[in-house]
Amino acid sequence: MWFFDSGFIIFVLPAMLFALYAQAKVKSAYYRYSQIAARSRLSGGQVARELLRHAGLDDVRVLQTEGNLTDHYDPRSREVKLSAPVFQGNSLASLGIAAHEVGHALQHAGGYAPLAIRNAIVPLAGFGSRAAFPLFFIGFLFSAGEGTLGFLLMDIGIAVFFFAVLFQAVTLPVEFNASRRALASLAGGGYLQGHEIDGAREVLNAAALTYIAAMAVALAQLFRLLFLRNRH
Repeated sequence: MWFFDSGFIIFVLPAMLFALYAQAKVKSAYYRYSQIAARSRLSGGQVARELLRHAGLDDVRVLQTEGNLTDHYDPRSREVKLSAPVFQGNSLASLGIAAHEVGHALQHAGGYAPLAIRNAIVPLAGFGSRAAFPLFFIGFLFSAGEGTLGFLLMDIGIAVFFFAVLFQAVTLPVEFNASRRALASLAGGGYLQGHEIDGAREVLNAAALTYIAAMAVALAQLFRLLFLRNRH
């Protein structure tokens, strides 16, 4: 039973449960603070443009994108893309998320090393995520007896999956740094005041938990592969 082996139960299942908790946490925090309007009454889109202008990044565009919680910064097109509730909304959650994505634009402009590393390994990480398990599974089937080719394929699968784990690892400082920049910018510019900062911080901290959970799942999958390889 490949999908429910002991390695899955020991390593992956707890990490997946943690990931579900993190998703519930971010949705709860987002819903709570999307109901509280900032006293500045500025929308997420307006704040994003203001923060970029103050940073001298007039060439970075702020656009509305489809979906919910689909906000991101695209370093290739140099665009901050905000979902409609964030772009149009003036809630604590909207401003916190908008400022966070601007934080990524500031990282890009300033040559922030972890972001540069993450961007550089995106192709390898994508390949590792797609190819690792098929390679490992084929190797697992061919490794009966003295199947040298099978063990080689399993080792290659583990090696390429390492890049997916590395991507998740380097994502953590990138996201934490963007959140620190966001909160400092919102407070320093007067866009959020007093306890409003606490609300935005809670939203960003909940979002950060999802990145920690993604790292935990990636590590758990790696440990599972190593566990199966060593016991086979």
